[in-house]
Amino acid sequence: MASTPGLKAALKRGALLAAANWPLVIVGFVAESSVKLLLAVPIVGGAFLVALLLDAPLSDLLRGDLRDIATSIISALGANPAALVAFVMAGSIVFIAGSVLQFVVKGGTVALLAEAERVAGPLEKPPLRMEALRRAHVVSIDAFLGGCARLWRRYVRIGVGLLVIYALTAAVYLGFILGGYTLADNSAILLGWTVAAAAASSVLIVWLAIVNFFYLMTQMVVAIEDVSVRRGVGLALTFVWGHLREVAAVFGVVLVVVVIATAASILATAGLGLIAFVPLVGLAVLPLQLAAWLLRGIVFEYLALAALGAYLSHYRWYHRGAAAETPDIRLA
Repeated sequence: MASTPGLKAALKRGALLAAANWPLVIVGFVAESSVKLLLAVPIVGGAFLVALLLDAPLSDLLRGDLRDIATSIISALGANPAALVAFVMAGSIVFIAGSVLQFVVKGGTVALLAEAERVAGPLEKPPLRMEALRRAHVVSIDAFLGGCARLWRRYVRIGVGLLVIYALTAAVYLGFILGGYTLADNSAILLGWTVAAAAASSVLIVWLAIVNFFYLMTQMVVAIEDVSVRRGVGLALTFVWGHLREVAAVFGVVLVVVVIATAASILATAGLGLIAFVPLVGLAVLPLQLAAWLLRGIVFEYLALAALGAYLSHYRWYHRGAAAETPDIRLA
């Protein structure tokens, strides 16, 4: 097996690949933001529906973020089952359509980043030159659309599988939480159930992180090897098992950076909330919040692409070793 790149080299290569192909960061951010904006349409419509049917104050319904607003609307619509069903169906249709859009866009993104990793050369080795970044830049409209057209069917299947796992996970988690709550008749049982619920929430977070990791690995392998989804899952498992230490190291570093960025985002949001109470200065909160939202979305999308670039670097080393042992395996 060929020697694998070190953690620092893989992370540096992934960060430079993402920077060289920065339009992919913007495309991913726009796709994700578009889904959120699309979801806002049925939510706002549901708020107006509640205000008309149930004579509920619209200002009370539209407080908080999208999750809080949706929860308030569903609670209010509980008195009208037909309206509740219509709201849930509208939200589901928009969510599924937006998710499919993200899956298709992801096909072009992964295909181009894999091509960039293949042709970039020793990008991570100093000195860093603009010529090396230009060589790693492979983004074009035709290439992006070609990647989407080549992979969209398989990526939609992978995405549907992810949504099914999400739905089953949510059903199991909610069943556990609601079932335990109904059994908590006294304070002793309630205390034990509270500890169990906290442990279940921790397990849920870890489980979702693992699911999303293998979701990304499957997308990567399917794009590189140009194989079916089933074959891609098997190859992804083989790759992760063969490079568990290296891949886990990249995953851990990226996770720590994401946690730090999330904490900084929360602190910044809290700080802007305090500024809103200052006379006159509070008028600047809205553009500052918009700028913070743009910065946060772009930073998180860049981190995701940098992590993917690091995984692609490890997969290239893994594939070289596998090809040396089995000559009929070729890199697509």
